[in-house]
Amino acid sequence: MVILKQPDEIDKAKASSRIVAEVLSVLRERIKPGVTTRELDKIAESVTEKRGAKPAFKGYRGYPYSLCASVNEEVVHGMPSGRVLKEGDIVGLDFGVYYQGFYGDAAVTLPVGRVSEEAARLMRVTEQSLYAAIEQASSGNRLGDISAAVQETAESAGYSVVRDFVGHGIGRNMHEDPQIPNFGKKGRGIELQTGMILAIEPMVNAGRYRVKILPDGWTVITEDGSLSAHFEHSVAITDNGPEILSRLN
Repeated sequence: MVILKQPDEIDKAKASSRIVAEVLSVLRERIKPGVTTRELDKIAESVTEKRGAKPAFKGYRGYPYSLCASVNEEVVHGMPSGRVLKEGDIVGLDFGVYYQGFYGDAAVTLPVGRVSEEAARLMRVTEQSLYAAIEQASSGNRLGDISAAVQETAESAGYSVVRDFVGHGIGRNMHEDPQIPNFGKKGRGIELQTGMILAIEPMVNAGRYRVKILPDGWTVITEDGSLSAHFEHSVAITDNGPEILSRLN
């Protein structure tokens, strides 16, 4: 069941999402060769607590950390560890908070130092696919319009979209209906309505789309070992079109 939000609820979700954006902005400045993903996790948790919020992921279905940090061939749900980031890596940072009754969720993939043109292009196209999808998040459009925008942007660049994991509605719960695949056909699916808040999150692989989960039960990697990138925004559908909640300005 899709839960439509009132304007005051969207404002609360925006406050939560803004904290997510602030945390990701701080982490962006800390990404460099030599830092560990566990250090990034501690920073994210500390900044969140200073804002009076709670990390949304910690404890969710037993997940032990506040941040998901996915490096290179890791697609999503990478667990922070003593792994040291090195020059040329790319790292996807997925983060959420709970604040005043509402969840916020966003993700970015960032370069560690100088990266290859292949890695830079993958990140660029994946981010472009996110914004192409957001452009479709308007009342009267269909869910498939969002999905198709991601797929068309990624596949036209020679990449593939992950099919086993999807975006989602968000609000008083971290995961709400509808599920938002990153592949689909225009004009299909439910009609989008004012009051929806959607966590749109393209996951794009440089190689094939198939993925597998590591024995830790969380970390998702590309089956063929190719690089993967992940970008996400929490977006409200308003009478004036899509509003990105999880950014600083």
